[in-house]
Amino acid sequence: MRSSGHLAHLVPPLFETGGAEDFQRSGRTLSHTVSPRDDSIAIYASIGREPQSLRTQGGSHPDDQQIYFANKEQAPRSERRVQNITRAEPLQFDAEHYRCLWTCFSLFAVLYLPEPGFEDAPVGDELMEWLNTHFVEPSTQEGDDLSSQERPWEDPAFWPYLTRTSLRGLSKASTFFLNVLSKHPSTYLQSLAQQLSPLLTNHPRLYQFSAERDFAVASRRWKDKVKTLRLELDRVPESERDDGFENWWDRFSDIVGVLEGRGEVVKRICTELGADWKEVCSVWGIFVDTRLRRQDLPEVVAQVLDEMPPDPTDREDMVHSALLLGRPTQALSEAAQLDIWLAAHLADLMDPIELIDSEADDSELSLRQHYILSYAGYLRTDPALWRITVDYMYSCGAVGSGMADQVLMRVPLRLEKNTGAGTSGEEAARIRAGHLAGVLKDVNETCFEYQREEIRRMVCRIAAQTFVKEKEYGLAISYCTSAEDWAGLGRVVDLVLEEYIAQGPEQFARLVANIAPSLHALRTDAGTKILAPGVFLHRLMFAVRFAEFHQRRASGDIQGASQNAISMFREEVAPKSWWAVLLCDALDLLRDGASLAPNFVTTD
Repeated sequence: MRSSGHLAHLVPPLFETGGAEDFQRSGRTLSHTVSPRDDSIAIYASIGREPQSLRTQGGSHPDDQQIYFANKEQAPRSERRVQNITRAEPLQFDAEHYRCLWTCFSLFAVLYLPEPGFEDAPVGDELMEWLNTHFVEPSTQEGDDLSSQERPWEDPAFWPYLTRTSLRGLSKASTFFLNVLSKHPSTYLQSLAQQLSPLLTNHPRLYQFSAERDFAVASRRWKDKVKTLRLELDRVPESERDDGFENWWDRFSDIVGVLEGRGEVVKRICTELGADWKEVCSVWGIFVDTRLRRQDLPEVVAQVLDEMPPDPTDREDMVHSALLLGRPTQALSEAAQLDIWLAAHLADLMDPIELIDSEADDSELSLRQHYILSYAGYLRTDPALWRITVDYMYSCGAVGSGMADQVLMRVPLRLEKNTGAGTSGEEAARIRAGHLAGVLKDVNETCFEYQREEIRRMVCRIAAQTFVKEKEYGLAISYCTSAEDWAGLGRVVDLVLEEYIAQGPEQFARLVANIAPSLHALRTDAGTKILAPGVFLHRLMFAVRFAEFHQRRASGDIQGASQNAISMFREEVAPKSWWAVLLCDALDLLRDGASLAPNFVTTD
């Protein structure tokens, strides 16, 4: 079943085109059931009328029914948590998707999570480093192609390459090709290139200084040298400004214009080079406004976006623009459309630094909780991720805790013996040996971690029910005790006693041998933490004593069996509903040991 938006198609179809009337006449209707385990949906045709009514009207329905399974989310595949680099299967998301997530997350860190002491520092260097890291231009291949040429300035790509490296602060590449210009036929260009090279190499950057004031002084001196270069450039005669391949003077003037910090030149050059608004904003903080701070960035970005708007079809670009404009709520909305993982983790970081409102809305959820739970819902589509899912949910207040509780109560405990010879089978064997292991142990630890005692007890009840089905009554009683489910314990004892009626004393004795330690444990804990109601404790005690009676009787210990039966009556251990059974089983003792008969006299 594939879905597009809110439209879903059943494949293969439930009935062919034009078959709706026949489907309705068959007495069936379309039904669905939502799985509480992973929110998946089962869609099927169900009988909408009584069978008798259906036969009267001549309707019928096929014996075999199609069941369609669907989910609103695509379950997260394994590479999103553990990567097996040896496999050749395609990834759930391509590398480009993860690159987009990383560019958004790292931009958020640059803008909103500066290192201590740098909150009010100029942001230009960090923005340019982010741009050069994630949006590499120009390419290494372009540089290799140009460097292999004897006269690279004759290549149309030469000046765009040199301009781009100058814009981006890639001084080594710029210096290399400026040195190449020492072989250019124009002596004017040779001289200007020699002057430009140290300016690019020695361009003051904030990270080079221990104090911002020293950076500002160095920047002013550097600007004075740029002005000197401009004067030298303007003295070049008009007739010497073209080398027959390119008007080198215009190209060189553009680079000097960038160094002068002329915003209109930066915008024009970026447009000509095919760069976008992000490059303009990054260059702005390096050359136009070297003291541009984070709080001033949204104003500059808004001006740039008026002329160079972001691509509305590119979610990555929209997230970048929202972050740079200082609109965290909008950034989360765009991020959620790119990947709910990104929105959830950005919201988790935004909330403590008060970028978004932490107050709950009408849904009793804050903005952070909304995105965290949306991501948790996505994780829930893979039941194997329940541990991670509940970690996210429990961080989201009462609403999230309630959702996590439901997940924990529906985790498959894998307690059945037939789980196979693998890890699950080994865990089931360890549990039957009296150890807390496997999924049951993990759920138990999670409940303790988040102080969900009621849920822990509920899970123990579920485990007890599984053991009851397999007639593992000793384990069932142990987990009923852990859950303090005394009514459940009573039902287990009743089932054990019913085994006596159905299977006889031998099988009954074997089963009771497994539950006898539970009686000892309950007696030991009676004065401490577990206070089992007397009625259930007595019922368990009777089962154990009744089994002892039959064991003594079977082994020929008539005296011991008789005394056991007598004490069960005198101590009122035997329930009245079992008196007849007990007396019936003791008849042979009455025949064989008449002297013991008076001891069986009881009072009602």
